[in-house]
Amino acid sequence: MLKEIDLKGSSIAQIKAILQERSQKDLTKYKDTARQIIEEVKKRGDQALLEYTSRYDKVELNQDQIEVEKQEINQAVDRVDRAFLKSLKKAAENIKKFHQKQKEYSWQTHDLPVRITGQVVRPLERAGIYVPGGRAAYPSSVLMTAIPAKVAGVQDIIMVTPPTDFRETNLKILAAASIAGVDRIFRLGGAQAVAALAYGTETVPKVDIIVGPGNIYVTMAKELVFGKVKIDMTAGPSEILILAEHNSNPEYIAADLMSQAEHDPLASSILITDSKEFGNSVKKEINRQIEGLEKKEIIRDSLNNYGLLIEVEVIEEGIDIINQIAPEHLELVVDKPFEFLPKIKNAGSIFLGEYTPEALGDYFAGPNHVLPTESTSRFFSPLSVRDFIKYSSFIYYSKEAFKQDADHVIRLADAEGLTAHANSVRVRKKDIEGESDGN
Repeated sequence: MLKEIDLKGSSIAQIKAILQERSQKDLTKYKDTARQIIEEVKKRGDQALLEYTSRYDKVELNQDQIEVEKQEINQAVDRVDRAFLKSLKKAAENIKKFHQKQKEYSWQTHDLPVRITGQVVRPLERAGIYVPGGRAAYPSSVLMTAIPAKVAGVQDIIMVTPPTDFRETNLKILAAASIAGVDRIFRLGGAQAVAALAYGTETVPKVDIIVGPGNIYVTMAKELVFGKVKIDMTAGPSEILILAEHNSNPEYIAADLMSQAEHDPLASSILITDSKEFGNSVKKEINRQIEGLEKKEIIRDSLNNYGLLIEVEVIEEGIDIINQIAPEHLELVVDKPFEFLPKIKNAGSIFLGEYTPEALGDYFAGPNHVLPTESTSRFFSPLSVRDFIKYSSFIYYSKEAFKQDADHVIRLADAEGLTAHANSVRVRKKDIEGESDGN
């Protein structure tokens, strides 16, 4: 079920080639469909949204039903299971506490003669969050996308989520939206929802940023509207890489590998270990545990296609593999995980120790679960408060400070052949020198 790879006979390049098969399929038809949907929504607004909702979601709505009413949201909070609501609120507290540490503030510096430079930090005005819905419910995605925006100071948080067959958005999603501080919710999914957020319609307001996971059409649509609005990232199939020593618990490792495999047949689950015997124990545990899992067919497909068991001679050899693969989720199930942590250069989120399964990060611990995939953690970061803010720099020069720096600016502008730039400094310098001559 896990492909066994011995680095003595294979290279990391071969490992990466196996994983890259997931993203090598031709996306042209998906992107073309998304582009057509976006153009129709731009042209026909709400009418196009209603038609696509009927075609793809099999739900008939009228214009007044696109937005979820406040009363319906309040009723959802009242109707949802109390124990679930308690857990949701505690998760929201943890997520808020973590993301508050990411807040950034305006600053300025002063030099003499009076020269002031600085940076102003401002939140984006309106954020759009996409939450997968329909037959599945992902209230955790609501918390992970809305709370960082709220902490950043975004005034309007607009949520879109596909409608259910019963014309009622999932109660747990509505409850999560209420807890997270979402301002407006729309029964919309797919590329049409992304288009509505990017360009606005009669009912849906235009936003400044679109975040959150979705299917391939959502991903293509986000890619197409980037530049018109900001986006978080274009995420691919989920991934987990576990570095586990020979004395780790194979039952735990097998469970964690399958926790990611159940997302998608294209999900990747990788185990790196220093013991062939331990790897065999993990495979036995997978075969034992999988029979009791609801999504066992998806898990089998995922592990058969993109599950890897990599054996190394000493556990430290796994560090270089990790940094080259740059996984979305990384578990360091070793005796001294904090000694390994400084050596990890590329990973979306890192889970340390035997009792820190990836599921803690997905739901409860506080760090964001919207993470870079397909090796993009080499240059992308998890969704954060920083995604929902922007920066403006400012400069103030007194006359004396200007006089001191004028010649430097003129030389640099002249060197680039931008004489108008240089002239804008010269005319001021000339006046200042004239004042000096007059005195």
